[in-house]
Amino acid sequence: MKCRIRPHRFSGTYRIPASKSHTIRRLLFASLADGVSTLEYPLDSLDTRSCMEVCRAFGARIEEYYQDAEEARITNNPNGPTADGRYLYRLEVTGVGGASGLMTPEDVLNVGNSGTTLYLALAVAALHWRTSVFTGDFQIRRRSAGPLLAALQGLGVEAYSTRDNGCAPIVIRGPWKGGRVRIECPTSQYLSALLIAAPLAPAGTVTEIEVPLLNERPYIDMTLSYLKAQGVPYTAAPDYSFFRIPGGASYRPMDGIVPGDFSSAAFPACAAAVSGGTVRLIGLDPNDTQGDRALFDMLRVMGCVVSWEQDPLGPVIQVQAPPYGLRGADFDLNATPDALPALAATAACGQGTTRLLNVPNARIKETDRIAVMAQELGRLGVPVQEFSDGLVIQGSAGKLLGGTVRGHHDHRVVMALAVCGLACQQPLVVDTAEAAAVTYPHFLTLLEGEMFE
Repeated sequence: MKCRIRPHRFSGTYRIPASKSHTIRRLLFASLADGVSTLEYPLDSLDTRSCMEVCRAFGARIEEYYQDAEEARITNNPNGPTADGRYLYRLEVTGVGGASGLMTPEDVLNVGNSGTTLYLALAVAALHWRTSVFTGDFQIRRRSAGPLLAALQGLGVEAYSTRDNGCAPIVIRGPWKGGRVRIECPTSQYLSALLIAAPLAPAGTVTEIEVPLLNERPYIDMTLSYLKAQGVPYTAAPDYSFFRIPGGASYRPMDGIVPGDFSSAAFPACAAAVSGGTVRLIGLDPNDTQGDRALFDMLRVMGCVVSWEQDPLGPVIQVQAPPYGLRGADFDLNATPDALPALAATAACGQGTTRLLNVPNARIKETDRIAVMAQELGRLGVPVQEFSDGLVIQGSAGKLLGGTVRGHHDHRVVMALAVCGLACQQPLVVDTAEAAAVTYPHFLTLLEGEMFE
């Protein structure tokens, strides 16, 4: 599908969908727990659906509850409608009660486009003594899990790529025997996977993890917050270069509203910033561990007026475009690689030079986002220099050409380029627009995008 975005000012009040990172973690913790967990207003997206199917294959029972359009309006449900016009608002997950309750999947586990599901579920499968096989879409089959597979092998698990390149299809067979392993983590998901699974290894088992390289540290803070909430004992070096986790733990059910997604909130915030608008965003927790909350500080540096307010519906963050245009700045994105597409689009619509630095991990996402954003912004007439670990962008305020760009089947690239469309001289067409459904299914609708074949 293609989406046509016409230049206009973007403003309004929007409830942000739930965090993908929180939703997937809660689904896995709930699926491994002993009892019933309730997830209120989880993210309803393709990645969530992929994780749900994997959890069901491992034996968890997941019940879905929906609202009609009027109920969704009254409760300000952040999810978009399904094909039949209903709105997901609750998941009830009956867990398997730990590693011993895991079922052997009857078929190959297809994670779709969800790298988070793949990496975290690989470690969960390693707790089971029977074989699990994982695959995914064409992008997943190009994303290596090699360092994670090597670490699992060091813990006594049979773990290998059928193509010998670290990529899916991947075969996993436990049990988890523990030991000491060393793993470099260009993506934090490798370490999160080990941290989630290690406590459920057999009693008496100890897992020790040396981490000489760690990108995206805030996502480890998120994972550790769940372990702390579960009362799981572990030892961690202050710089997260070492962890020691004893086995024999169990997970309890959890309830509550899934926090809003700062990574998704980046797109309406940047849409307002580039188009001269103002947005009020509901559903975000200013104290959340999500790394991408830092994007709002970056927008402030670029000249936006950013403020938190209290609303009857909860905290609200307001972002107002600067009256005299966005200004360039230098940003270290190592902890926030998902922000690169949105910030690159924002910088392109501003003035001056913006440097997005120290983010080589952006190359190992759904696409090589450094290369892809350089290529597509170049199509719009934006001068961009590509480096091994980032981009240097010369703002082209008022001079973006419009026309047609490629979304590369990457949800964040699609949404970032759509944001550019608000500030182009002519309408902008973005292809593979359906990829936005991976994390923010109705974002293009908010931008008044016109979908067509």
